[in-house]
Amino acid sequence: MTAPHILVVDDEPDIRELVKEILEDEHYLVSVAADGESARQARRERRPDLILLDIWMPDIDGLSLFKEWQSDEESMAPVVIMSGHGTVETAVEATRLGAYDFLEKPLSMSKLLLTIRHALDDYHLRRENAGLRRHAQPLNQPLGKSDVMVSLRTEAAQVASSDAAVLLVGEAGVGKRLMARYIHDHSGRRSGPFVELGMSADPPQALASNLFGEEQGDNVRYGQLEQANGGSLFLNEVSDLDMVLQGELAAALQSGSLVRRGGSVAVSIDVRVIASTRKNLLREVKAGNFREDLYYLLNVVPLNIPLLREHRDDIPELLAYYVDYFVDSEGLSYRAFSVAAQNKLRNHSWPGNMREFVNLIHRLLILSKSEIVESAEVEQALGSAQMLGSAEGDMGFDLPLRQARDLFEKRYFEHHLRLAEGNVSQVAKKAGIERTHLYRKMKALGINPKDEIH
Repeated sequence: MTAPHILVVDDEPDIRELVKEILEDEHYLVSVAADGESARQARRERRPDLILLDIWMPDIDGLSLFKEWQSDEESMAPVVIMSGHGTVETAVEATRLGAYDFLEKPLSMSKLLLTIRHALDDYHLRRENAGLRRHAQPLNQPLGKSDVMVSLRTEAAQVASSDAAVLLVGEAGVGKRLMARYIHDHSGRRSGPFVELGMSADPPQALASNLFGEEQGDNVRYGQLEQANGGSLFLNEVSDLDMVLQGELAAALQSGSLVRRGGSVAVSIDVRVIASTRKNLLREVKAGNFREDLYYLLNVVPLNIPLLREHRDDIPELLAYYVDYFVDSEGLSYRAFSVAAQNKLRNHSWPGNMREFVNLIHRLLILSKSEIVESAEVEQALGSAQMLGSAEGDMGFDLPLRQARDLFEKRYFEHHLRLAEGNVSQVAKKAGIERTHLYRKMKALGINPKDEIH
């Protein structure tokens, strides 16, 4: 894992060099800048994990520079303000802008190091929590005592011990994201960021910006490849990546560097890539739909995630876990499942895999009126799920035609987005409409495809 990168901005050369020397002795990577313009350049060349920023500089004051950077990035690195002429008002203003701390000069090096450690820990925790909120999932490892799941966890733990790229292969809903997270959490990069990017949730132009970042004048927006520095980048459904972007991604992974959109200078990256696909990528390569060089860069260690119907023996354990989870997390009433109901669950084919299973258990706990869920309720829930809400009330028959049509289309597209893990191209093909038309329709219906990636 790459050491944290700290940018020191101070117009006093003695302070810059002293702080740089001390931080490098503590095994941090350090860049220095003497003024606002060189600080902008240093930040453009490499994304810092923390910024030590002096207030008084010859070309721009530190607080104005801090405001400028805040507009560039949703989740910028923590900033520690330093000043030898600080006032209470200055400290209050720095805190109001979101600075992590305000340190007076002359600096206490022990306090500086402690502040840096706390700021980096806080930043890592905030990013970790933000990721969990975006993709909330109750599990931190794949469950199951069946031979296939024990073997899978053993293999995944072995894979995690290296820095090699991993390709997770499996149908929609089998738990590829959970496995990616499990590998990251058991790797040497676990204290670094875990960043996810869905390959089909955005149009190619927006995806390119999200992946590689962009520059507009002095403004820099760091892409996911840079945000994952020192950690892992999960490329969800990589087979959906545009062919042009496939070439750019292959070049970035081979060289360990990238050029942001609108930029001209290559910046270094250090990421472990975990990719997922529901398709046979080798077949896609032979069909001309996927680049061979990128395939071999990603397929260093392939890992097949089994279908739920391939480890049905784990269903009682999965059932017990998710019943407890929804009861605890949502305050739902506890309901036991009869032996006949469990048998019905074990013998279902689960075309939607774990996603279908979890959604079904959730729905049964919400809708069931009895303390024990019987086989008939399970059968009815499985049937209603397949019919996509065919009851008259669910279909909105009491609404005006236009509203009823919008309601159906919204549910239709949300359903297929969930099955396709947010893959807009796949849903457009399924619905028989152009992808651009589908984007417009989803916007009109208030659907965000990223919300349907679970």
